[in-house]
Order: sequence, then structure tokens, then C-alpha cells
Amino acid sequence: MSEKIFWGLDIGGTKCAICAAGEDGKIFYREQVATADYPRWQELLETLLEMGAKNAPHPTAVGVSCGGPLDTRRGLILSPPNLPGWDDVPVTKWLTEKLGIPAYLQNDANACALAEWEYGAGKGTRNMIFITFGTGFGAGLILDGRLYEGTNGMAGEIGHVRMEYEGPVGYGKKGTMEGFCSGGGLKQLAKIMIGKDLTAKELAHLADQGDEEALSVFSRSARILGRGLSILIDLFNPERIVIGSVFARAERHFRKEMEEEIEKEALSINRGSCRVVPAALGDSIGDLAAISTAIIGWRNAQ
Repeated sequence: MSEKIFWGLDIGGTKCAICAAGEDGKIFYREQVATADYPRWQELLETLLEMGAKNAPHPTAVGVSCGGPLDTRRGLILSPPNLPGWDDVPVTKWLTEKLGIPAYLQNDANACALAEWEYGAGKGTRNMIFITFGTGFGAGLILDGRLYEGTNGMAGEIGHVRMEYEGPVGYGKKGTMEGFCSGGGLKQLAKIMIGKDLTAKELAHLADQGDEEALSVFSRSARILGRGLSILIDLFNPERIVIGSVFARAERHFRKEMEEEIEKEALSINRGSCRVVPAALGDSIGDLAAISTAIIGWRNAQ
């Protein structure tokens, strides 16, 4: 175990977890609670800190990974739709006062980008984009060796970009990247294209069996994915794009059509220097996202 210890808090609408690791990212303690069991955010955070204090050394810094909207510069959680009652929560100030250490906050896409960059499929790169492809579709941007957040922490919202004037809805907008390329988007697409109510997991199972209807849904999503990635490739000229969740589990149903679209749409010199790969951290990515937020936040402050 390294000398410095870091804690991570992964805050989600269903569950919240606390974990501890050294600077090498090797998690040696983890515990979780059901979010719904704690109607007050203070009570939930106090419970997590009490668990941590009993099971891990006092940390050098703590990181928080949470779905947005957030104000990362002021350390505020701003009423995420899956966290009722978490309105303007001063989470980093509260944690610093409780623990006497620096605290850092990142939205889950940026935090996962840091994790894959530090420990996963983006390790060793200077220009990398991490794509969430789960409940939503968003990007975390590592540019010139640093996380790029934009003016108010909202950079990377590629999921909100409209790809078609009509189509499945993502974040209240028809035809967006998130509408076509997310777990919920695939479910909508199945309803629109083949008239069936199927989850992404069910679609993948059918596609694995050669079901033509399921394969057609993946093909449509994959072509939109390739077009969207082409925009990112030409805008940011990354050396690697790392995609998580649904793509990582069902890459076989996206790869061919996605690459065909990239071949058509992206500049050859840019696409030639970029690899698109599945995320490598699997189920541990949420914990390592929070830990990476702590480690990299602390490192950048030195």
C-alpha cells in the first residue's frame, strides 16, 4: 500500500459507495449503501464517512463522482434529476470541513475519463476522449494531458448534439446522439424500428443469435455513433477514444458500421492517428472514477 491514501465517493441515484486506495489506484476497501435509505444528503454522506473511518486510514484527499448538473469549480451538486433533495449541495466544502483535507468534485463522465486515462484503456495518452454509453451519452475530454471542462464544466456534451431531425429522444431533444446511442436510446429505437419493447441487453442477446431485427437496430445506432465520433475526431484530433458501458459489452454489434462511417466522415489524417477502443475498467470504473478525481485533483494542486 502506498504512503498516501485517497478516498472516493461514487454518488448515484440507486446506490452510493465509499472506497479507499493508494496512489497506485488499487482499491483495498469498498462499501455501499442504498441512496433511497437516506432522504437527507448530510445523513448519507455522514454514514459513508463513518464507514470509511472504521475501515481505512485517514485520507490525503477525497474525490466525489456524481451525475450532473454540477458546478465543479465551486464544488456544488446542482439538483441532479436522480437525486431529489440534493439542491445546491456544497459537497466539497462540507467534506473538507468534516475531514480537514482537500475535496474534489467531477461529473461522472469526466471522472470516468480520468480513471480510464490513469488506469485503463487510455493510459499513456495525452489526448483521449472517454464516452459514456449507458443511461446517457456524454464525453470526458483529456486534452494535452489535462482534463478539459470548458467555461462552466459542461464541455463534452456530445450526447445533446442533434444527428437527425427526427428519432429517439435524448435529454428532451429528438434525434440526438444520446437518443440513438444510449441504453434508453436503443430501447426507443427498437420500438420505432421493429415495434418491440426490448432493453439493450435483450437486443444484444437476440443479435448474438442472428436475429435480423435486433441486428438492424444495432446497425442504425452504430452508424450514428460513427458519425458522432467523426465529429470528435476532427474537432479534437485525439489519439484514442474509449467507450464504456453498452459499447464495451456489445462492441461486436457496433464495430463494423461504426468504422465504415468514420472512414467516410473523418479526415483521413485524423482518423489514422485515432483508435476507438472499449473501456477497460469494467464494473470497477465507478469506484476508480471517484478515486481518480481525488488523486488527480490533489496532484494538480501540488
